[in-house]
Amino acid sequence: MTRVVLVPGVLALLPEHAGLADPVAELRAACLAAVATLGVDVEVLASGSGARVARHLLDQVPRSGDHPSYLVVGNGSAMRTEKAPGHLDERAADFDARLHAALVEPDPVALTHLDQGLATDLWADTGQLGRLGELLAGDCDVQVTYADAPYGVQYWVVTWTTG
Repeated sequence: MTRVVLVPGVLALLPEHAGLADPVAELRAACLAAVATLGVDVEVLASGSGARVARHLLDQVPRSGDHPSYLVVGNGSAMRTEKAPGHLDERAADFDARLHAALVEPDPVALTHLDQGLATDLWADTGQLGRLGELLAGDCDVQVTYADAPYGVQYWVVTWTTG
């Protein structure tokens, strides 16, 4: 059995960005529950601040088991509304819908061949999602525990179990 978890690299998940009210409480709960399903040894697939978020989440929950585990950090577009960090881009909703379909199928070919130019235009953190194409080949069980776009940024928490 191999377990793969996708979480967003949301800085609000880090303690230094915490406030009196948790603006991402539902997302945080979904991330922690998903990360808790990973084994003891986890390969993190993340870049920049996403790696910090991954390490923080891994430190927050007890994990057990020696099954291969991967924690992938990424998110969809950051331009879904006029108040989104990147403002509104009409292409964002379609991009996120296609990415959502590739994640829940899963569709390894679509994940491996994401349009990285469009992802960059839409401020989507998809650089590590191509590896999912390699990790999710074959039959797998998919559980989506979070799929929403608070603040105009598309986030997912997804767990795949293969083998």
